[in-house]
Amino acid sequence: MSLFDQISSDIKAAMLARDKQRLEALRGVKKEFLEAKTAKGSDGDLPDETAMKILVKMVKQRKDSAQIYIEQNRPELAEGELAEAKIIEEYLPQQMTEEELETALKAIIAESGATSAKDMGKVMGIVTAKAKGRADMKIVGGLVKKMLQGQPTHVALSSTAGSEVI
Repeated sequence: MSLFDQISSDIKAAMLARDKQRLEALRGVKKEFLEAKTAKGSDGDLPDETAMKILVKMVKQRKDSAQIYIEQNRPELAEGELAEAKIIEEYLPQQMTEEELETALKAIIAESGATSAKDMGKVMGIVTAKAKGRADMKIVGGLVKKMLQGQPTHVALSSTAGSEVI
């Protein structure tokens, strides 16, 4: 079952369960999927890879909005955004742990032969291709930069455990 079909069936389940928060989040996802399917230049199909990119973008938007609401002393609005982000994250692959991320980055840096910050683009290209929604690229970019500059890389990730390495 494709992600589009999964979202559609979960919308029906949310309607039956009268789960307004979930229903609102999933309707937003379906709207984005339909816009991508009918966009100019689209063939009317939505591959799961494209759907994943849309989901990652939507989670990032929700988290950014929540941060702004928190800064503006609107915690009730931030809670709604974070709840929607959590619902959307259920459809993404499990995020990598800090240890997995560091191990994978060290291997990629060694594999690519990167030695300085000048090689960051090469490393990030490989990481982006292998991570596919399993790591926040903002955090990855900071880690790669620190590793290439020889600084300590301990970073606190906000997501929970993952079981695969890139």
